[in-house]
Amino acid sequence: MAQKGAANEQGATDGSEAVVGKGRPTPSRKQAEAANARPIVGSRDKAAIKEQRRQQAELRERARVGMMQGDERFLGPRDRGPQRRFVRDYVDARWNVGEMLIPMMLVVLVMTFIPGTVQVISLFVIWAFVGLAVLDAVFLGARLKRKLSEKFGEDRVQPGFRWYAAMRAFQFRPLRAPKSVVKRGAFPS
Repeated sequence: MAQKGAANEQGATDGSEAVVGKGRPTPSRKQAEAANARPIVGSRDKAAIKEQRRQQAELRERARVGMMQGDERFLGPRDRGPQRRFVRDYVDARWNVGEMLIPMMLVVLVMTFIPGTVQVISLFVIWAFVGLAVLDAVFLGARLKRKLSEKFGEDRVQPGFRWYAAMRAFQFRPLRAPKSVVKRGAFPS
């Protein structure tokens, strides 16, 4: 305290006025709250909101198109990387039994409305077709394991590629995301 008093006395002897405290009055609570007041949800300007929504929609559309075309920047973690691209291209290049599973199920559904032995036969047919599709997916996984090991090295093969390939093989070709970029029979090297 003695030092503070000495500084005040020195300031007074220099001819300059020493400032004590913050140099201004403390604002009232009402003034402080008014100074800190901001809208909770941002601007209420309708033009600004409309412009922001348009920009967000444009970004989403660009990301969707990029993802469907297989652009690495827009792919999710499940689809990224050269190995996943190889698996996608390999699955898209071949005919898969699983692609025809849903149309076969629709045929069997219609056949179940026909009474008699047709119902029983249709159920055996669909279960046999499901078995063939699963067997095809198992063989696909084994072939892909060998191809990925040759191309990327046995110790560098990403886990989960069999499930990824099987799920892609069971989808309709036009509905796959990212879209197919290779023609049937054009297997990747």
